[in-house]
Amino acid sequence: MRRHGDDEVHEHDRGLSYDLPVLARRRMIRLLAGVGAGAGLAPLAGCTAEDSSSAAGDCAAVPEETAGPYPGDGSNGVNVLKESGVVRSDITRSFGDSAGGTTRGVPLTVRLTVVDAASGCGTPRKGAAVYVWHCDREGGYSLYTDGVTDENYLRGVQETDGKGEVTFTSVFPGCYTGRWPHIHFEVYGSLRDATRATAITSTSQLALPKDVCDTVYATEGYERSVDHLGRLSLESDSVFGDGHDRQLAAVEGSVERGYTATLTIAV
Repeated sequence: MRRHGDDEVHEHDRGLSYDLPVLARRRMIRLLAGVGAGAGLAPLAGCTAEDSSSAAGDCAAVPEETAGPYPGDGSNGVNVLKESGVVRSDITRSFGDSAGGTTRGVPLTVRLTVVDAASGCGTPRKGAAVYVWHCDREGGYSLYTDGVTDENYLRGVQETDGKGEVTFTSVFPGCYTGRWPHIHFEVYGSLRDATRATAITSTSQLALPKDVCDTVYATEGYERSVDHLGRLSLESDSVFGDGHDRQLAAVEGSVERGYTATLTIAV
């Protein structure tokens, strides 16, 4: 497994053999959408014929993406989801039998709303669960990257409330070689499924906007991210390059007060 270094290309996925099925599924969805429109079939995502012209562009399931090599969900080594303490809103500290460290960085609140795509995205998914994880400000992932293998911070699970919302207290992730700044997430049908690490409903990634990244990366501790981000764009990113309109978070705030990133996830 490669380390995050300035001269090394980050392995964000598990290889071509893993990514091809995901890409194939996404191409098939687009193909079926085109066939359905031409054949007069019912619109995807449960939209009615009368509102398909507008709703088709407003409601669609979030794209499926690779979980990457550092998910911590048991699919690639350690399974943090079955550990006591993983259900939490503040993910800045490690928990359980880990080293107990606290990560540092510009404060970031991550607010996600899970909705039902089949109902036109108007129905919140109450009682679902979301597992999020991302790198620290230096680009390292807890449990995997040298120096933080004994930590499990920047990972956590929350159950959606009556509005389909979950909120995590975190820090702004850094930018490492080869990948646009992002946050991974998995959606589960219930908290029980999530803590058993079974029956994943959706796996995807949240992208962070460039203007905010530029501002954050000008602060202390994010020096390495400046050069990495300068070599990237959303359009050239291996995950977001084929479309990111349903994955780009809206971010508000400031370095002094902290930022809040919001995204609606249709599943």
